[in-house]
Amino acid sequence: MSAQMKKKLVIKLNVKPALPPNFEEQTWLKLREAVQAVFRSLPTPASLEELYRAVEDLVVQKWSPQLYQRLKDECDAHVATQLSGLDAKVGEDATELIQSIDVCWQSFCAHLSLVRAIFLSLDRGWVLEHGGENGAPGGLFEMGVGLFRQGVDARPALKQAVLQRLLGMIAAERAGEAVPRPLLRSLLGMLSQLGLYAVEFQPRLLEETRVHYTAAAQRSIDEEGAAGYLATCERWLREEGDRVASYLDAASMRPLTRTLDEVLLQAHVERIVGGLATMMDNEKNEDVARAYTLLGRVSAHDALRTAWTAYITAATSAIVSDASRDAEMVQRLLDLRKRLSGTVAAALGGDESFVRATRAAMEAAINRRQNRPAEMVAKYLDGLLRSGAKGAGSEERVEEELHGALALFRLIQGKDVFEAFYKRDLARRLLLGRSASQDAELRMLGLLREECGAQFTSKLEGMFKDIEVSRDLMAAVRGAPEFQGAAPSGLDMSVSVLTSGFWPSYPVVDAVLPGALQQGQEAFRQVYLAKHNGRNLTWHNTLGSCIIKAKFPKAGTKELQVSLMQCTVLMLFNDADELSYGQIKAGTGIEEKELKRTLQSLACGQVRVLSKEPKGKDVGDADVFRYNEKFEHKMFRIKINSIQAKETPEENQKTNEQVLADRVYAIDAAIVRVMKARKQLSHKLLIGELLQQLRFHVQPSDLKRRIESLIEREYLERAEGETNMYLYRA
Repeated sequence: MSAQMKKKLVIKLNVKPALPPNFEEQTWLKLREAVQAVFRSLPTPASLEELYRAVEDLVVQKWSPQLYQRLKDECDAHVATQLSGLDAKVGEDATELIQSIDVCWQSFCAHLSLVRAIFLSLDRGWVLEHGGENGAPGGLFEMGVGLFRQGVDARPALKQAVLQRLLGMIAAERAGEAVPRPLLRSLLGMLSQLGLYAVEFQPRLLEETRVHYTAAAQRSIDEEGAAGYLATCERWLREEGDRVASYLDAASMRPLTRTLDEVLLQAHVERIVGGLATMMDNEKNEDVARAYTLLGRVSAHDALRTAWTAYITAATSAIVSDASRDAEMVQRLLDLRKRLSGTVAAALGGDESFVRATRAAMEAAINRRQNRPAEMVAKYLDGLLRSGAKGAGSEERVEEELHGALALFRLIQGKDVFEAFYKRDLARRLLLGRSASQDAELRMLGLLREECGAQFTSKLEGMFKDIEVSRDLMAAVRGAPEFQGAAPSGLDMSVSVLTSGFWPSYPVVDAVLPGALQQGQEAFRQVYLAKHNGRNLTWHNTLGSCIIKAKFPKAGTKELQVSLMQCTVLMLFNDADELSYGQIKAGTGIEEKELKRTLQSLACGQVRVLSKEPKGKDVGDADVFRYNEKFEHKMFRIKINSIQAKETPEENQKTNEQVLADRVYAIDAAIVRVMKARKQLSHKLLIGELLQQLRFHVQPSDLKRRIESLIEREYLERAEGETNMYLYRA
């Protein structure tokens, strides 16, 4: 049996099925009834699927334009009905009005979304292709929103009432009242969707913001001062940012911020920076940080930096110019610098422009008082290196303070003044054994070398070298038979041989030393000169120190650590218990001023191994001195401070005068050095070169005088016919 093939039945219609009569009208009536039901929140007469199919049929039959227009008319009528109901509430309770319009808007949007779902095939077909009203882009939902906007625009009283109430709610919240933020967010969202926010609402919001904060800012800065005002500004800005995040349109952030910055900050820059000094005096870094951050919003860091510079200049000048507290100058400057550095790091974000401003302001203020700051930095280092870790607390603290002092040293223009006083104090530490730490001394020397170069520290390094060589030299001298045979027994003698070019100049003070000391000096001199023929030794008795034994009836045997001058005086009392001032002067040969200081230290100080008649702190020519039999002290070795070792105004004056003399030599040498290298140079260029090379501040007029002096001495000459051109004369 053969298999039979199955065939498909195909029916061909020559004529398309005809639509029922009035199909379009009947379908629209059904759809209109459904739309009206949706807008009234009633059940639709047909299922949503059936309604969707009905719309689809009309679209397929090319009736989309008519359908769109009819739907638009229906929506327009609904909007008119809804808004007309709100007109009656204008002028009554504003809160009820905005609540009603919010309900109206939310209901309209929800209903419109459902209508769009029913007419989705129209929305995604013809409307998408042809656009909405007059070809404008947008779908059915946008068409409905546009109708709502037109309805609102047609009712100016209603629109203004809503806008005014919304602005009033924001003003109330700014005044501290609680407002319904969800309602605000909903209504402002409505304005955004209607296109009214940017055009109608935002300009008024910005203007009211300006008016509100202009008055509030003036009150705040008058009542709270700059620091309190900045804290209030910070709070206001934070609150306004929160309003944008909570209910205002995000697009308002930039113009609102710009308005706030202008009103709160730009308008009050001068008064804000005027409060910087108070913030700094009260050490309120958080206030300074707030000023830096907020003023940065209006590009006002320059104004803040100007105030910062003025504060530093005033604070530094107050310290430097206070002559009554010169002894505290360096410590106060270090404390100020530390505080400023802390503020820059903690409050100013380490801003390099403020770092530079700090340095420049301190440098200018410090150098307004010439010489004294340099002298006091040298003295500060002297005290630090004499006390060491014991005084500072730890080695790390010593290192920190050395670097702090070096930072001040960098600011000082008169580095030659510093060098002179530092060298003088270093000499005392080295010769009198007052350094607390050799490592700290060498560390400071290394820091100075790194900062100023080897030329600056060459003499200081020579001083250390002399002390080191003297130790080895003394060991060799003690071992020499000539010294052992000539030196008195029982005398342990140590001599430092100093190179005069390295050390400060000291006046030679003649004295009739005790016989044993004279014998020891002569023994050393003979041995030394025998090994170093052609050299000359000059004894500086004022720099010598001794340890001598003394016996007292009550105190017993004591060791007295004294200067060579004190020793010379005390040794006279081995032969007499009582001596007059004149007898002591004749016996020691010490000049009057030095002798009176020495006797003061022995009879009027804290350790009185001599007694004086009449009693008093000053020494007179008629005074009589006695061996103090009643002397008592708990220590075995007693240091008697030598007044002669303390600096005097005369010594300071002499040091400063020496600096001035050295400056003249330095200027002359620099002029000759530059001209020898350049051969020919104009006055202006020569002055510029000299100002760069010299290590101290000098006026151009002083340089001109030195140039004239060198011309007179025929080191330089003027070019013929050019008075401002100099030539080097070989």
